[in-house]
Amino acid sequence: MRPLTSFLWFLLAPLLGFVLALYLTLGGEELLLPLGQVEPVLMSVEEKLASIGSSVGFIGVSLEEQQALYEEQKRVLRELAAKSQEQKELSDEVYEERILAKLGPPIRTHSSSNVEIKVFELKEIGYRGYIAKIKLFNPSSLRVVLGQDSWGKTETTSSAAARSGAILGVNGGGFYRSSRDGKEHVIPLGNTVVDGRLIKSFTPSSNGLFFAGVDTRGKLIGGLYGEKEQLLRENPWQGVSFVPILIRERMPLDIPREWANQRHPRTIIGEYANGDLVFIVVDGRQANWSSGVSLEEMQIKLLELGVIEAYNLDGGGSSTMVFAGEVLNRPSDGRERPVATNIVITP
Repeated sequence: MRPLTSFLWFLLAPLLGFVLALYLTLGGEELLLPLGQVEPVLMSVEEKLASIGSSVGFIGVSLEEQQALYEEQKRVLRELAAKSQEQKELSDEVYEERILAKLGPPIRTHSSSNVEIKVFELKEIGYRGYIAKIKLFNPSSLRVVLGQDSWGKTETTSSAAARSGAILGVNGGGFYRSSRDGKEHVIPLGNTVVDGRLIKSFTPSSNGLFFAGVDTRGKLIGGLYGEKEQLLRENPWQGVSFVPILIRERMPLDIPREWANQRHPRTIIGEYANGDLVFIVVDGRQANWSSGVSLEEMQIKLLELGVIEAYNLDGGGSSTMVFAGEVLNRPSDGRERPVATNIVITP
């Protein structure tokens, strides 16, 4: 694909894809473009882009023009997201069908009285990874696991999953290294909740550092908390901290400037409108496999998938997804990175 085509398609495809996703998720009653017209429009746009690319070649676009186009893209995304809130709720059965239609056939599954898990491949231009959709019937099946069950220690995701008897695991929140008494400790960022208990003292949110996890009902909770009582009112059962928040109430939030337009491996936790949880792990820093994904691109993909709440967990070399003892993705370090916290689902 020529540079112009690639650039224009990068700008237009997310918007067209999101319109299509809204139609499939919400029934399309109030969308101006009927479903039958979406595919011809997409084909028409692609053909025109190809024609322009072949006849013109490469046209340089100034940074100012790129910024203007980006702002317009954000404006349209916000309008579409706001529109989605006006749509009528679908029945659980129809909603489930439409979610699965977007995800494709699962490559791994697990079903029990406690939890139902379906794992899907994620393949996009420039990046790839895995999506786990989870129906949590028993909130106790989801747990945050400290490295080796100890504050200040680390453990790989596969080790934490195996030790916990878990069927699924992903890496958790951010962390930093600290030396004390001649020893190195790895300290989780922000607040960590394990089995309903806040580990260590409460840390007020600052610089966008959120807490995200599930409450005692197994529902996704999260946000910025200035006071301990504010967090405890959410009845947190398990949770970790990192930055930034991606989606709140179907609305994409602004990405901090220092995080903008950077492609990296990612780990995401989110929720669908029917209460299903979703974990996404995207590989990166591997030219012949996956270059990673920017947070802006991740927001667009999440909205296309119908996710209504989403939080960015620790990424980079930490990003790992394990299912039934198998590391599904390809961590960018070439091996699993020991981390301070992991999130696991037991069968």
